[in-house]
Amino acid sequence: MPAQPRDASPSLGDATRLASPAMLRRLEWRVRHAVETVLTGQYRSAFRGRGMEFDQVVKYEFGDDVRDIDWNVTARLGEPYRKKFVEEREISILLLFEDTPALQFGSAGRTRRETLLELAALLMLMGAVNRDRVGLLYASPAGFWFRRPLPGRQTILHSASELLGQPAPALDGGGASSLPWKFILQAVPRHSVIVWLGAFTPGREPEGWSACTRRYQLLGFRADDPWDRELPPSVLLPAYDPTVGRIVHIDTGSSRQRRAHAEWTTARDAYFTRLFPKSSDRLAVRTDQSVFDEMVAFFHRRAPAGGSRKT
Repeated sequence: MPAQPRDASPSLGDATRLASPAMLRRLEWRVRHAVETVLTGQYRSAFRGRGMEFDQVVKYEFGDDVRDIDWNVTARLGEPYRKKFVEEREISILLLFEDTPALQFGSAGRTRRETLLELAALLMLMGAVNRDRVGLLYASPAGFWFRRPLPGRQTILHSASELLGQPAPALDGGGASSLPWKFILQAVPRHSVIVWLGAFTPGREPEGWSACTRRYQLLGFRADDPWDRELPPSVLLPAYDPTVGRIVHIDTGSSRQRRAHAEWTTARDAYFTRLFPKSSDRLAVRTDQSVFDEMVAFFHRRAPAGGSRKT
């Protein structure tokens, strides 16, 4: 008897066919349940730092962070007051989905692209449940389109459906996307959270990256196929290489091929780490793992101990 799947909930493996309002509502229920149970407080504390931008002084209430007490105002008025910061309001989140032919590889079951689409949808729905502003920038070799961060469940569901219904780039249409970093700096509000989902092929640091690191909270999410970490032993594999536009044969038993693969893996990891030096700012999800479980674990890792805000 074949093994039964661990989770009978809808998968986004066939995203272009399943981008329906009913499917998104079912995923939204899972997200809402997670926020109210296993992620209580973790989502907000994971995205919010301390003291981003001062807003006003308010009365201190039991449970507030004592580190925010304004002692000058407290001494003057005779009762405790604390500082309130802009980051305590709704969060602005922009998902930057970099769609390339490289994402369409999958050695078994699910491709890198399907994995990242599911992750993007879950993040957007989590923003909707938490009443945040959620935006989307989709980039492919053909160009890009942008939906600025806006609040509202229906608006966010529409953007998620639009992303999931986006056809994959043609394999023979070029391999690189041009990410509009200058446009992002102009269009996206300061202190927003930008989640970059892509293949992260080794390369140079994006133009304007330094300015983005000062202006935004930047997170990097990528999907790893099992073959990205280790090639199978002694297989002669025919594969289409979109970078050269032809079928190539990969001999996984070749010591030269395995050495080249190991060098590529090291370079890819180094590039990802260089862009996101803090391990809590980057996430690599294997295509054979549960995207939902990995997302929950990510927020647990980012949340400060005891649910307090980061310093």
